[in-house]
Amino acid sequence: MNQDHFKFWPVRTSTTLTLPETTLYHNLEVTASRYPSKTAIDYYGNEMSFGDLLKEADELAGFLQQKMNVTKGESVLLYMQNSPQFIIGFYAILRADAVVVPINPMNTADELRFYVKDCEIKSAIVGQELYDRAAPLIKEGLITQVVAAAYSDYAGTHELNLPEEVRAERRMFNEEGHFLWKEALGAGCIPLPSASGPDDLAVMPYTSGTTGLPKGCMHTNRTVQANTFGGYHWLNATSDAVSLATLPLFHVTGMIHSMHIPIMSGATMVLMTRWEREYARSIIREKKVSNWVNISTMLIDFLANPKLKKEDMASLQGLAGGGAALPAAVGEKLFDLTGLHFVEGYGLSETIAQTHFNPPDRPKLQCLGIPSFDVDAKIIDPLTHEELPIGGEGEIVVNGPQVFLGYYNRPEENEQAFIEIDGKRYFRTGDIGKRDEEGYYFMVDRVKRMINASGFKVWPAEVESLLYKHPAVQQACVVGIPDERRGETVKAFVVLTQDGLGTAPEEIIDWAKQNMADYKYPRVIEFRESLPMTTSGKLLWRQLQEEERQKVSGGIER
Repeated sequence: MNQDHFKFWPVRTSTTLTLPETTLYHNLEVTASRYPSKTAIDYYGNEMSFGDLLKEADELAGFLQQKMNVTKGESVLLYMQNSPQFIIGFYAILRADAVVVPINPMNTADELRFYVKDCEIKSAIVGQELYDRAAPLIKEGLITQVVAAAYSDYAGTHELNLPEEVRAERRMFNEEGHFLWKEALGAGCIPLPSASGPDDLAVMPYTSGTTGLPKGCMHTNRTVQANTFGGYHWLNATSDAVSLATLPLFHVTGMIHSMHIPIMSGATMVLMTRWEREYARSIIREKKVSNWVNISTMLIDFLANPKLKKEDMASLQGLAGGGAALPAAVGEKLFDLTGLHFVEGYGLSETIAQTHFNPPDRPKLQCLGIPSFDVDAKIIDPLTHEELPIGGEGEIVVNGPQVFLGYYNRPEENEQAFIEIDGKRYFRTGDIGKRDEEGYYFMVDRVKRMINASGFKVWPAEVESLLYKHPAVQQACVVGIPDERRGETVKAFVVLTQDGLGTAPEEIIDWAKQNMADYKYPRVIEFRESLPMTTSGKLLWRQLQEEERQKVSGGIER
């Protein structure tokens, strides 16, 4: 294991971490016994204590076992937006000794059908606004039992401008196998004695990976605890922190940093169902939010709010995130407003969030950070598998306590996902990166995203990072498009800042010529009012890439 990075390790923090031999659910039990009356969740002005959170998780767990016959190791669908019910539901499934399968609420009925069949799911906890997407699967008999939840049951009534889903009144369901959330909690069911241990499956987030169909990432209590406790120590979490939860909780970064770590530490979670920058601005100020883990695209939007003032962010003590590198200009604006550096990290669904983190007291901008507790990371040649020297660009591979067991029911892909080096098993991330002389890692791009322009490798993420330095660029996404002479050439989709409206594409191209190597700069600029993104804030570059390919094949008119 390379140890260069230990020189820059967070002060007063050990370089190794002994993990507990306990379950995620046990974290909630401990916190509820320590701080029974302390606010666990603040949901649009309505507060819920840790004692009540534990009580309701137990009640729902008992209902799952006794009324819905959920058994140990069974996969249960959690198909909801950020809400108290998502958190209660997650821990209830764990308490029932089952496996949480959290699915993106943007998925359609057809997409949902794939996950349900893949995991052989029979029971589901569903937000009522998503019920109509699940209904066809219920009619087909794939899902046989469902608990439907209305977010309005937990929201404060005095808040203005509540999201539509949060305002909606409770729907009624009379079909067989349908249960209202309030009915389930009021049934008086007591869960069976816990039968889960650290090596039992706890959660199975799905990832699309670089190719093929989505794959379930098998995570045990132990692998999830590795990053829950790791993030807790790395970011100095405390019971008096107030954490803003804006990342979707079905996504591993939100799951770990906006739910599991606050629950383990006893911090208050200020929960938002939908991202809305003006509400985030007001709630940070009103609730004196101290910690906020987000994603760079979300932070870019937040800082672009013309109403934002320095005093709005005065309570913030820590800002961290990942997903994509934060543009330098945005990082500088953040520092001017708050005196805080954005602590970037790196991880995947397969590693249940972070394998790398920037040291909070010595972060580098646009950097993945250094390997986290007990993580051994290398940069290898993707073809020869030889480890590359400092500065060499190759695939990032990782070995660590948070690495998943493998993909559910995907034996062939599991063989391809791992590689053995000197007797040690490493997960192949599919990301191209490099390591500097101090042991910090930097993203170059995805293996599958490289643009081959006249034989030169162009990494879109690098071009995007440079484009963000242009004062008129608020967001950028770079893809490769066919070119008769060069094979491929570089195209950038750009969202302009308010001040940059009226900028011509030629102006940005001319600027790029002066600031990038000749083979890198975008030959084509297309302005958009917005760019397609996932609910976790990642740019859907594949969607834009596919649009360009369809143009060539005649699917879309130029």
